[in-house]
Amino acid sequence: MVFSSLTFVCVFLPIVILLYYVSPSLAIRNALLIVASLLFYAYGEPIYIVLMLFSIFINYGFGRMLESQIKAARKVVVVAAVSVNLGILFVFKYTDMLLETINKIGNRDFHTIDLALPVGISFFTFQALSYVIDVYRNEAKAEKSVFNVMLYISFFPQLIAGPIVKYHDISEQIRKRKVDIQEIAEGLRRFIIGLSKKVLISNTMAITADMLFTVPLGKINILSAWIAALAYMFQIYFDFSGYSDMAIGLGHMFGFKFLENFNYPYISKSVKEFWRRWHISLSTWFKEYLYIPLGGNRKGKMRTCINKLIVFFATGLWHGANWTFVVWGLWHGIFMLLEEVINIKQVPRVLRHIYTMLVVCIGFVMFRADTFLQGILMIQKMLVGWEFGGEQMSIVKSVMTPVFLITVIIALIGSTPIIKSIGKDCAQKESGKKIMEFLSYGIAIVLLAICILSLSSGTYNPFIYFRF
Repeated sequence: MVFSSLTFVCVFLPIVILLYYVSPSLAIRNALLIVASLLFYAYGEPIYIVLMLFSIFINYGFGRMLESQIKAARKVVVVAAVSVNLGILFVFKYTDMLLETINKIGNRDFHTIDLALPVGISFFTFQALSYVIDVYRNEAKAEKSVFNVMLYISFFPQLIAGPIVKYHDISEQIRKRKVDIQEIAEGLRRFIIGLSKKVLISNTMAITADMLFTVPLGKINILSAWIAALAYMFQIYFDFSGYSDMAIGLGHMFGFKFLENFNYPYISKSVKEFWRRWHISLSTWFKEYLYIPLGGNRKGKMRTCINKLIVFFATGLWHGANWTFVVWGLWHGIFMLLEEVINIKQVPRVLRHIYTMLVVCIGFVMFRADTFLQGILMIQKMLVGWEFGGEQMSIVKSVMTPVFLITVIIALIGSTPIIKSIGKDCAQKESGKKIMEFLSYGIAIVLLAICILSLSSGTYNPFIYFRF
């Protein structure tokens, strides 16, 4: 558990920003960000700050060892680094999953270790691996200052839910960066947009999705099943893209330029395009550090297919210690392979879009399900749940509130680039540009006030990706 959103927005963040801008040098500013980041992480999980510091120091040490010019020694070091990092991730995240699987398959009775999952462990582990591998590949120099590595791995805006920042994309910014009033204003606006996505859209969708996914399946019909699936589809997009917007906005306010993590994935017309637009930082991480090292598409079609399935298996497993996540990953991987065989571009655009959204929506049902069986039964209800009795229809009526319906309309518009296109068209003239800029900041202030009022009511739901 980290700071509550209200405490973060109204107390923690203003204090850090104020101290940051009154600090006289970059070295002091970096030190402030390190202290703030460690406090941010330690607030709810003080014991696991030890784990993060261990990760920082051990990977700093691996980086220094990689300065050796002996090729064999460098290879041993990078293998050790990958083993240690993935070993830590396995122990805390996947040990119980493995033991439970062995118990079920082998009819054994191994006791699970029940370790609490450190928040954001998948994110900071992948960032640590990025640092060591970049140094090994000579894409970045080993940091002589452990504090630079500490800032890179622990930086609080994207520490616990991304985007995953690769070391070679940010190493120079740690040492040298500038920020001006315009950059601060744009960063603040981006932060407010992300906060609004989470608080006003995702949280509203979460109420419906959470309720329907806990209703006994006998009371679910085809209508409520599709409502649940679509509600979660919007919930997870506005939850995660909202956090990414907040992280990118905060980065701007502190002089960092993080790469985009989402690019309107729900307008995709193929599963392949979807993964170019969804969680871009994870997709590119797996491409650079797993798919290409496995051989990519350079070793024949069969090996390419195997490599892609490995990547999507890893993508699913990365998201959580449950076979439902693995099935979700392989589900996307299989459709990616089908698109390699079938020339999907010959299909009309509208049908391609419908096909892609069906694949994504059904996949997210399995992603949301607590168990594999629940996921299968919910998908079954989406396809053949033709029960329209009193109990089933009362469930449907209970969720179709005006607030929900209005939020769905806003979510539909917000998941497309319509507003962005209108803004660009209006800003083509200088006068229009100023009006649009003034209007956007005015709307941002109003949204911030609404978000604070909403957070004050105590209805906040944690970000979905905090548990990854």
